Amino acid sequence: MSETLAGKLVVAISSRALFNLEESNRVFEEEGLERYIEYQSVHENEPLQPGVAFPLIRRLLALKDPAGGREVVEVILISRNDANTGLRVFNSIQHHGLNITRAAFTSSRSPYSYLPAFQADLFLSANPEDVSLALQNGKASATLLSGPDYEDDESPEIRIAFDGDAVLFSDEAEVVYKTKGLADFTRHEVEKSETPLMPGPFKGFLVALNRLQTLYQDQGKQPIRIALVTARQAPSHKRAINTLRAWGVTVDEAFFLGGLDKKPILDKFRPHIFFDDQKTYCLSAAEKVPTGHVPSGIANR
Repeated sequence: MSETLAGKLVVAISSRALFNLEESNRVFEEEGLERYIEYQSVHENEPLQPGVAFPLIRRLLALKDPAGGREVVEVILISRNDANTGLRVFNSIQHHGLNITRAAFTSSRSPYSYLPAFQADLFLSANPEDVSLALQNGKASATLLSGPDYEDDESPEIRIAFDGDAVLFSDEAEVVYKTKGLADFTRHEVEKSETPLMPGPFKGFLVALNRLQTLYQDQGKQPIRIALVTARQAPSHKRAINTLRAWGVTVDEAFFLGGLDKKPILDKFRPHIFFDDQKTYCLSAAEKVPTGHVPSGIANR
């Protein structure tokens, strides 16, 4: 009988999201593919340093089912490298003690089409083209933005923050705001406060996280903490809450900021990743926390 990933949270991640490959990427962009292959081969046994998503992935891989001790998260390396140049990445995975055993190397082609075969719940990459293609084909995906060297700690808690509209929810309400302004947006959301919003690209990932959380609900300590950080404010907050309720999912913390800068809140919550569709919010947030840009909705058309 073949192996199965059923019941696991599956995260597909590119090598540049997991490790710091800026120097290698510079060689590729400035000197071409042949020089890049040579560079990776020469440095094959030099471990790569952690990248933007490393703290998140390290914690996810440490999760075990408290009832039986089985692993509940599968991380799969998805890379535009070929298997030869990808050897340095796998050597680095081994060096850092990460339990990542599955990979897809596509030799410069976009790997998005393989995500359904791996049953991926989330795709993280440094390549905006790959992320856009994955999103267009129904996979929760984000482009990891580089920022300062984020300080990690030894806490096992996993903190994940989401924007609402065009991320967890569809961009239905955001379209009203962008095309008609705040007053019409507020009126629209009050009128439809009892009507759940259509799902956005990250609903499925939130559902998968909630499913993991249920494994620990009787343990007294929850290793995953989820926050909603949105520009909505009262009274438009009600529809967001009712939508989550209708979906049967929950968040641990919710911030309705009414257009205030999200960075101070994120600086306190300290998520291991924050997802937002607005590039300006992402660039600001990336100064403090690991941030993924979700190129969906009207803001990205």
